[in-house]
Amino acid sequence: MNEISEDSPRVVPFATPDRNAQAQRARPPRVLAVANQKGGVGKTTTAINLGTALAAIGEDVLIIDLDPQGNASTGLGIDRRSRRYSTYDVLTGEAALRDAIVATAVPRLHLAPSTLDLSGLELEIGQARDRAFRLRSALTPLNTVGGSTFTYVLVDCPPSLNLLTVNAMAAANAILVPLQCEFFALEGLSQLLKTVESVREQLNPGLTIHGIVLTMFDARNNLSGQVVADVREFMGSKVYDTVIPRNVRVSEAPSYGKPVLVYDLKCSGSEAYLRLATEIIQREKTLCAG
Repeated sequence: MNEISEDSPRVVPFATPDRNAQAQRARPPRVLAVANQKGGVGKTTTAINLGTALAAIGEDVLIIDLDPQGNASTGLGIDRRSRRYSTYDVLTGEAALRDAIVATAVPRLHLAPSTLDLSGLELEIGQARDRAFRLRSALTPLNTVGGSTFTYVLVDCPPSLNLLTVNAMAAANAILVPLQCEFFALEGLSQLLKTVESVREQLNPGLTIHGIVLTMFDARNNLSGQVVADVREFMGSKVYDTVIPRNVRVSEAPSYGKPVLVYDLKCSGSEAYLRLATEIIQREKTLCAG
């Protein structure tokens, strides 16, 4: 792992967690791909803030930025000069994943950053036989006993169903789908579900939908309430109980290079992401028990 450079963000104080759960560290990390081919639904915001919330309650989290725009990297305050290696280097085989990982200002939260080079990845490896398994192969060292301290890996996918998203799905245990509370919320969801089914059949038989998180909920808007009802009727128990509200502090935080839990821990957005993290861990216990 790289040394923390002078450009690295200053660490913020989080309480030291109860380490009774650390016995689980011998298990491979759970890999969750945060995916939806629609843009502007809160994928990156969810990856950043869910990762921070999981870290805040004691999990060791790695966020892998697979979006060429690199918003997860910028939103966590990782300066471009600090990105010696990126996920592009990892997927092209120029660097190991451990070499690309950098520390963030949040204790127990690390990041494999992205650069614009990723936008040309499909042209470079599109003909390779292992093109869909590059990320899975890069994650393999983390799956060995003692190979990783991470308990969760969150993969921030680009807003399209391209080779990068397929790599994420082929490497993931499950998919987490952010869905904006707007009129066209269900548009494209059926296509995403078909893609997940295709990946399950051809590349990753164990892939599941972990859950759908409703984002940008506005209680003043009757449409938001109707969308929540429609999605819950359509997807049932796959929809998390936690709903992420539309919140100005959540929108402001990335411009300061901070997760909202660091920017304003008391705001409704921060509280929602902490509830979501707790709900995900509870759902994980149920899934693992099953």
